[in-house]
This record gives sequence, C-alpha cells and structure tokens, in this order.
Amino acid sequence: MTPADLSRTVLHAVRRAVDEDALRAPVPACVRVERTRPGGSGDYACAVALQLAGPAGIPARGVAEILRERVAGAPGIGRVEITGPGFLNFTIDTSADGAARVREVLAQGIRYGWGAECAGQVHQLHHRREVRAAVLAGAVAKLLRAQGALVRVTCEEAPDLDWARLGVTVDAHGHPPTPLTEVRPLPAGATAGELLERLGVDATRWGLLRAAGHDRAALGDELLVQGEGNGLFHVRYAHARARALIREGARLGLTGAHGAENDAPERADGPQAPAPDAPASGSRAADAPAPDAPALHAALADHPGVLAPALHAALADHPGVLAAAARHQAPDRLARHLETLADAFLDFQGATPPLPVGDEKPSAAHRSRLALAEAAGTVLAGGLSLLGISAPEHL
Repeated sequence: MTPADLSRTVLHAVRRAVDEDALRAPVPACVRVERTRPGGSGDYACAVALQLAGPAGIPARGVAEILRERVAGAPGIGRVEITGPGFLNFTIDTSADGAARVREVLAQGIRYGWGAECAGQVHQLHHRREVRAAVLAGAVAKLLRAQGALVRVTCEEAPDLDWARLGVTVDAHGHPPTPLTEVRPLPAGATAGELLERLGVDATRWGLLRAAGHDRAALGDELLVQGEGNGLFHVRYAHARARALIREGARLGLTGAHGAENDAPERADGPQAPAPDAPASGSRAADAPAPDAPALHAALADHPGVLAPALHAALADHPGVLAAAARHQAPDRLARHLETLADAFLDFQGATPPLPVGDEKPSAAHRSRLALAEAAGTVLAGGLSLLGISAPEHL
C-alpha cells in the first residue's frame, strides 16, 4: 500500500462515517498521510481526526476511534493505533501487498513509478549558460516527462559544446517570448570540461544533482572514492550487487526477469509527448524476453515473510518520490531516495541471504528473496537513468 493508497483508504473511511451519520463533518477533498517521525508508532501517521474534531463537535480521539473502526482490516493495513491527541498511526501489512508490488516492479521495469502527476502540463524550462543549470534543467525535464508533461528546454546563449558529453540537450537558445520557468541553481564554479576531466560523466552529474539547487554542489574528489561515504558509489554498488545475485541465481536455476524498453529519441523542435529516456547501462535491451517468471512470482505469495519492511517501504515510496521530484523540480529528492533504497537493500541482503548458503537447497523462499533483490536493482537502475547516470552490472 502506497501513501496515496492509504490516503484514499482513510478518505473512504471518512465518507463512510459521514454517510452512516457517525460523524457530522464536511468530507475533506483529500487526506494527508506522512511517514511516522522518529519515536512514533507504525509506518505512517495522519492528523485528519484533529482536522475534523472542531466541525464534528467531538474530541479528536473520538473522531479517531470512529475512523479506526472503518479502516482497521482494510487490505494492506496491518494495525491502526491512536496516539497523542488523536493521531492515527498505521502499520502496513507487507505480506500480500509487498508481493504484488514486487510483481509490479518486475512487470514495469525501469519505468516503475512513472505516472500522470503532470499530465497535460506544458513546461518551458530556461537556464543560463552554466553547467549546473544545464544539467539540472535536463534532469527536471526527464522527471516531468516521466509524469506525463510536455517539456521544452532553452538556454540564454548557445550551449557549451562540452555539455553534450554530459548528456545535456537544449531545444533552442535565446529568449523565447513564451512564459518561462527559470532554472537557477547556485553555479558549479567550474566549466563542464573542467569537471569532466577531473570527475568523469557520472560523478559530475551526481555531484551537480545530489544537492538541492539552493545549496552548493559538492564536486570534490570524494565523488571518486569507492566507499559508503560516497552516495553515488553506494547506490551503484547496491545495483551491481543485485545484478550479481540475479546472475548467481540463474546459475543455480533460480532465474528472474529484469526488463526495460528502449526509449524513443527526443525531438529538439519543441514540446513533445512524454517518451521514455534511454535505459541506464546495465539494464536489459528492448529485444529481451518480456519480464515474466511465473514460478518466481508465484513464490512471493507463498513466502511473504521474506519481504524486508525497510526495503518494502522504499519500493512503495518510489512512485511518490518521482511525482514529488517532478512537481517540485527537485532531482535531489530522487538522489536521496536512491541512497535510502540502497541502504535498505544492502541491509536486507546481509540479514536475509537471497541465495542458498553452503549445502542449503534452493527453495521457494530463495526465489522470493531473489525477486525482491531484482525489484530493488530495477528501481535503482530506473532512478539512476532518470538522473542520466549509468548503472553498471559490475563495480
């Protein structure tokens, strides 16, 4: 169950309570749920009971009790608690829900999380002749297109020729007469050529995108360090580990499916319909078999307990992160989420080995764990692709 699913479930409970005359209050247009803060209870929290208490004329905890009766037992919800003055706290049931999500990731490939958050919108992104602004505008354009928007990117002056080596494209330069969205992050303090010579393509792009636009980009030699302190290495290492598990699983007869489609090339003559961006290096080519492994997927329903809560939560959050990153034009949100996902996957791998150890025989549980590992690797590859960064099979 994603945050959006949970929000709809709670809103439905409010409508039911009002229809049944158990609650006399206006039904809100939407219900906001958010991750439980440190020290809180459950996976998500919601303050809708406090919002409805005044109009209903009853204490917030009373409203929360009314709603808990109508939410408890809903598919995907394991436990509902009331804390403080009337906060509803939800613990997600990861058993069936997690299995369905893994199947969804394997079916959608690197496009998992793409949606229609910005469908029908037309964006004219405009930036200075500066490398960080150019890279940021290009990444924002990819995120918007993945959410259904039409996007055109222009620059104040003719592009730097080295931008092409960073995967940056500009539809036009000059000052178009149409309304513009200015992309103006803090400058990088170096040219594209200087950064590429010192860091290479992937480290340069990560350094330019990892920090929020109003913060200074970290572009030191730490981006080349192969260690946990380097977020880029950490994310790509997690992806490479997932791919290594898939290869070893195939050697043992535990095969999975890891698919991705090639993207249609982008036009440079104006706004265009959303098209996928080229898959990250290391993803399967378009002529690969469709991601269908019935025995692997069926095992998920038989062994739901192998779905690690933190990893499940990170996969569930991915669509919302992509939508928010597009809406706020903030690729740094996606970069931070990929670090969280990488942490969760590596913790899962260490605590619950996806493959048999020693003389242990391969089982359905191992197939389930391998499917979850493949899902994590797929989402990491998809996220890196949207940032314009490769996801190597080996590190």
